[in-house]
Amino acid sequence: LLWTVPSQFELAEYHFYGALARAARCDTSLGEERLRHLEALAAHHQQITLWAKNCPETFANRAELTGAEIARIEGRALDAMNLYEQAIRSAQANGFGHNEALAHELAARFYQTRGFDEIAHLYLRNARHCYLRWGADGKVQQLDEMYPRLKTDEPAPASTSTMAAPVEHLDLATVIKVSQAISGEIVLEKLLETIMQTAIEQAGAERGLLILSRGAEQRIAAETTISGKAVITRLRDEPMAAAVLPESVLHYVLRTGESVILDDAAGQSPFAADPYIRKRQARSVLCLPLLNQAKIIGVLFLENNLAPRVFAPARIAVLKLLASQAAISLENTQLYRELAEREARIRRLVDSNVIGIVIWDLDGRLIDANDAFLRMVQYDREDLNAGLRWFDMTPPEWQEVHARSELEELQSTGTMQAREKEFFRKDGSRVPVLIGAAAFEGRSDQGVAYILDLTDLKRAEAEARESDQRYRQVQMELAHANRVATIGQLTASIAHEVNQPIAATVTNAQAALRWMDKEQPDLAEVRKALDRIARDGRRAGEVIGRIRGQIKKAPPERDMLDINETITEVIGLARSEITKNGIKVETQLADNLPLLHGDRVQLQQVILNLIINATEAMGTIHGSRELCVRTAKESADCLCVAVADTGPGLNPELLERIFSPFYTTKSSGMGLGLSICRSIVEAHGGRLSVAANNPHGAVFQFTLTCAGFT
Repeated sequence: LLWTVPSQFELAEYHFYGALARAARCDTSLGEERLRHLEALAAHHQQITLWAKNCPETFANRAELTGAEIARIEGRALDAMNLYEQAIRSAQANGFGHNEALAHELAARFYQTRGFDEIAHLYLRNARHCYLRWGADGKVQQLDEMYPRLKTDEPAPASTSTMAAPVEHLDLATVIKVSQAISGEIVLEKLLETIMQTAIEQAGAERGLLILSRGAEQRIAAETTISGKAVITRLRDEPMAAAVLPESVLHYVLRTGESVILDDAAGQSPFAADPYIRKRQARSVLCLPLLNQAKIIGVLFLENNLAPRVFAPARIAVLKLLASQAAISLENTQLYRELAEREARIRRLVDSNVIGIVIWDLDGRLIDANDAFLRMVQYDREDLNAGLRWFDMTPPEWQEVHARSELEELQSTGTMQAREKEFFRKDGSRVPVLIGAAAFEGRSDQGVAYILDLTDLKRAEAEARESDQRYRQVQMELAHANRVATIGQLTASIAHEVNQPIAATVTNAQAALRWMDKEQPDLAEVRKALDRIARDGRRAGEVIGRIRGQIKKAPPERDMLDINETITEVIGLARSEITKNGIKVETQLADNLPLLHGDRVQLQQVILNLIINATEAMGTIHGSRELCVRTAKESADCLCVAVADTGPGLNPELLERIFSPFYTTKSSGMGLGLSICRSIVEAHGGRLSVAANNPHGAVFQFTLTCAGFT
């Protein structure tokens, strides 16, 4: 929002007072000049109204007052009356006393020009009261000179009144002394003592309290008492209590922002019933708000129970100045303390040497650096003081492009995002670092950089990469061992698979020889026999090729493959073993499945392991032995392969452990098969799981993504 920027307050005041000035000129201008003033007035009012829609608390009273002036000029008397009242109420509700005074004064002029003198006088009296409360003594004097009747309306001093001491009661030497005493302190504790001792001295009080606001809570910051000739000030940080001051007086000052002076508090005063005043029989009481920019930041409470009417007008004037200066000094002291604490936190960060910190200049000079950075680059303070520069430590490949881009980023945005680079150490070696920087506000040619040494991180990353490579190598070795062990289990079946085409080849060769030995060789039969020999040779070669693919040690090869074709090849490899165990094989392979991008040998290893495990499990039971291998498309980019058997099934307690390395339910197993299978499936972006098969047996299934292989 526009008014959240400090400079926008000045812009808001410009529009407000500009509108009122234009409205005043409209009364004395004619023709084109008056038209220009009206146009400018409308533009000012439009801007203030826009702000008022977003923040009515701050701008509604301004918009209503300028609107009232426009209505007055245009002759809309009823609208003007309503808008003047709305402006007064809004300014009063939101603490804009000066705007409230101005609204009263302009409303008085409005009624005066229409002949309503008594109503105008009432508004003028309210305006004078608001100006007086605000401290605009010069404006009050101007009104008294213009309207002498206002001065005669001023009530005579009573035992209870708000403070409005005239300027002539101030002694110049006292003013200078009070102002210098308070404004010269920047340490909060000393400032509190100075305020209290000066207040006691100037007021003639015997006791005083300084109450400071902390949010909605009022806390006692200091208490000063007179003991003989000594003035004793005790710094406190305690909640306000009814036992230490009259709460009714304090609440009145906090609510209205007005100062209260009680000449005889226990006598005829509105606060005589307060428990504190009744108990202490308080006499002279003075309570002043500490105002800074129309905001109450605290209250100064003074009392003298020895005599009434102790706080004379001359003293009141000085105390009013003291309260005003105290409010400003307390704010400044708080800001100074916050600044000192912030600087101390930054200094602790720099001196902690957790990371390297450097103060730099855009010309490349290092103005200052902490020990962590100097140790990082192996330079010392003498090198730094001798004029160490960024460019002295920057490798050639970073000099041009990177240095230029960093400079441009700093100049355009004021910051440089963290990035990795390298510096030369003093001995010529390199150190990898992470560096980020920011320019100082108001000094874009200087800034601070934060540098983190990445040496240990880079070393750890290299070790992690090496460890990962070793892990993958061991995993490949285990997978190869598992494939060899699996093929070893199929030795008899494989021998049978190879012997069949070899025996057929021998038979066909013998038949061909017989056809050739005839007196009239039957070449057609010989050709048929040779074709059969070639077919059986190819069949034997395919069996051996599949076995060789499973046994050979080779890195994974990514390729596009048909999962149904891969399953058919594995079943063919294990066919004899399946048949030997009396197992019925059924395949339910879905049509039109998308191709996978993966390693054929590894996926065949998974399927072969699951089929061999199912075969062994069903070899121990009597009854129906059925093996079902099925595929399905689960989603647009995901396939599912399931191997179901009718074996004894798995104990539910074993389901979570069955994929753990070196866990096996076989007497001769190593416990690596299913663990390796799961690793292969996960490397293909899938997941291997097991569930019970109804009515008995187990179902191992795994998913595969069509997108690829990691």
